[in-house]
Amino acid sequence: MRWGPVAIAGVVVAVVVAVYFGLGKGPEDVRQGAPIVAVTVPELGTTERAGEAAYNKNCASCHGADAAGQDGVAPPLRAPHLRAGHHGDQAFLVAAQVGARAHHWSFGNMPPVEGVAAEDIGLIVDYVRGLKRANGTE
Repeated sequence: MRWGPVAIAGVVVAVVVAVYFGLGKGPEDVRQGAPIVAVTVPELGTTERAGEAAYNKNCASCHGADAAGQDGVAPPLRAPHLRAGHHGDQAFLVAAQVGARAHHWSFGNMPPVEGVAAEDIGLIVDYVRGLKRANGTE
């Protein structure tokens, strides 16, 4: 079979359209998911503000601003299954240090968070628990 100029042009146009509309997006583009839930941010105390800073540095790129999650990327951290009585604070430490198997969400497994200190994880937990209390999911 011989490809004519029209067939070749058609393939080139199809590739250009696919790239233009995002079929070639890399992982950095995927992280632009829309927030999954609305989050009311309460007045934060000193510890919670420190936790917010640690969260923004280590968690927000996946779990979104104010732990609202990102569509197609990661779940919100104010989800009911993350209440203290179901997954305690230690679960946050383990998830951050070694990752977490997907079992309450459909976003895939959570990888470990490189470079996050145990002290920062404690502050992050305080911040997230404060958000959960303010939003009725603690």
